[in-house]
Amino acid sequence: MPLINVNMAAGRTDDQKRALMAAITQAAQDTLGAPLASIRVWITEFETTEFMAAGETMADRRAREAAAAAGEK
Repeated sequence: MPLINVNMAAGRTDDQKRALMAAITQAAQDTLGAPLASIRVWITEFETTEFMAAGETMADRRAREAAAAAGEK
């Protein structure tokens, strides 16, 4: 029974999350040969202020990138 947990920042729509889980389910079935009924996929979301890479939160990085993009226009 494949158990697949996806960790990602909050902000996607329900339709996007449903499509992602459906694609992952299909990939697991195709590559592992697992019966569809045995595949479990769930999403764990976190706020952009709760994830840091290279000493910068995702929220700060997005704000910095948006400011830079606005300055280019």
